[in-house]
Amino acid sequence: MTSWSIVRLVAGSFILLSLLLGMSGSPLFHSSWWLAFTAFVGLNLLQSGLTRWCLMESILRKLGIQGGC
Repeated sequence: MTSWSIVRLVAGSFILLSLLLGMSGSPLFHSSWWLAFTAFVGLNLLQSGLTRWCLMESILRKLGIQGGC
């Protein structure tokens, strides 16, 4: 698995989890503040798409994970 695949997997998981915790109709609802985390992940994805740089991908590469799409 490449670093970019892991970034996508983690980002998608974080978004789904924060929606489960932040949506009032969810059985796992905790606080609507979790939606701020959803926005944070989305902004980071937007930033990495525009700048072609992602901190998590850089960390994964330093840990020895192969880069690429």
